Amino acid sequence: MTLVLDASMSLAWLLVRKDLGEAELAREALKEVRGSGAMVPALWYPEVGNALLLAERQRVITAQDSASFLSSLSFWGIAQDPVPPALTLTESILLGRMHNLTAYDATYLELTMRRAAVLATFDRKLAEAARAAGVRVFGDAP
Repeated sequence: MTLVLDASMSLAWLLVRKDLGEAELAREALKEVRGSGAMVPALWYPEVGNALLLAERQRVITAQDSASFLSSLSFWGIAQDPVPPALTLTESILLGRMHNLTAYDATYLELTMRRAAVLATFDRKLAEAARAAGVRVFGDAP
């Protein structure tokens, strides 16, 4: 299974989800990523970085926590989509219009559809759009 990982799922490995079911799903996703890797769009990197900075500013984590987390991510087989974003932007915008998504979220949906992958996200709107587009969401029954 090819997994497309969004920032919300990957951040749950550091910033524990309060919902126990979501916390367990995050652990399952991490096992999958450690075993088989995952694909992410280029925008995943600044999204993760921004969330880390916000968590540091809110004193939820320290700069050392961020550094350790980023170091761990580099060992878990997370690969950036090799297709330049400029080549997928038109399709992402179309998906955003169709499913009332931000361009950011539509980028994850476009990548997941193009790779015939499974989407790992905690973003409810993105997950519903994925299901409506015929895309499997990690944690759903196969």
